[in-house]
Amino acid sequence: MYHALKKALMYSLPLVGILGMSSCAKEPEERPSPVVIGYVGGFHGLLDTERIQVEKLTHINYAFVNIVEGKAFLTNEKTDSTNFRKLNALKKENPDLKILISIGGWAWSENFSDAVLTDSSRKVFAKTSVDIIRKYHLDGVDIDWEYPGMEGEEDNIYRPEDQENYTLMFAALREELDTMEQETGSPKLLTTAVGGFEEYLKHTDMKAAAEYLDFVNLMTYDLFHANVSVHHAGLYASDAYSSNKNADHCIQAFVAAGVPVEKLVMGLPFYGRSFTVAPQTDQVVGMPYTAKSYIDGYGYIKDSLVNQRGFKVFRDEKAQVPYIYNAETGQMISYDEEESVKVKCDYVLKNKMAGVMFWEYDSDPKGYLLGTIYDTFK
Repeated sequence: MYHALKKALMYSLPLVGILGMSSCAKEPEERPSPVVIGYVGGFHGLLDTERIQVEKLTHINYAFVNIVEGKAFLTNEKTDSTNFRKLNALKKENPDLKILISIGGWAWSENFSDAVLTDSSRKVFAKTSVDIIRKYHLDGVDIDWEYPGMEGEEDNIYRPEDQENYTLMFAALREELDTMEQETGSPKLLTTAVGGFEEYLKHTDMKAAAEYLDFVNLMTYDLFHANVSVHHAGLYASDAYSSNKNADHCIQAFVAAGVPVEKLVMGLPFYGRSFTVAPQTDQVVGMPYTAKSYIDGYGYIKDSLVNQRGFKVFRDEKAQVPYIYNAETGQMISYDEEESVKVKCDYVLKNKMAGVMFWEYDSDPKGYLLGTIYDTFK
């Protein structure tokens, strides 16, 4: 058993005889509203849940749960348990809100390969994962394995067998979640965050994995290319450099690989990426950089950098994203803002995707981007 979003069923009838058949014609099934999944960083410590605009979210993914000795493990259970209680309290304001644990992430993916290597180890991993959501009355499990079958963070363990074991992991998790569903009488979700680039598909069988998944969250950000400055979350390819790392290409590749488009969730960065290139250059995007850094987050970029401190705003109309550049320092920052987020949300609606997710909530404390998502989907 697995949960899936249903495709909208479109019925067409020939014009001849349509009136006579109207009494038995079925109405098209209404398409579910787009999901808005926000990753919330429990690794920061105790959450200030009063700041969360819960009415604008459908799901919260709690990041992250670690893997220790093959088991899903709360590294700081005292803090995590308090955070779970506070997140569950948000359902008083939004009863439809779903709260999931997200296991792994960039820093805690090193033990996935070992944890799911055998049938017995997969059962242990699946059981301990579901035991956490059972204990804290949560709604599902999200897997953020960066990356099966390929290098992620330095010293991560990965092996060719990851490709098959990746799917078998989801099968084991789904079995445990089904057992919990029978116990509680409420549906339990299984989702995954995946690399937002085509190469990820060479190391996984996403068509088979998708059979067990409710959503496939595409991390369509941090899309770096060679050693040049880029739009790290471009919707389309840029003319400034040659790369197929963009959201549109990723989505098309996953659909071609057999993942139903109605399970695909587009990832949005609520932060920026900085590249230092040669100062005073006319060409900024696609230039070799000497330094690269993380800019957290959009609230800071909008309030403190846009058209301030020597930065000027530019837009790549082909890629449909902005960037700012300081000609004196050579610093270029790639990011998403309200206009680019709206364009991406419109893309999601047009292509009948499941919705959007973003990393992460604290990077946009004033809700600039979340407000745009909410208004566009509303």
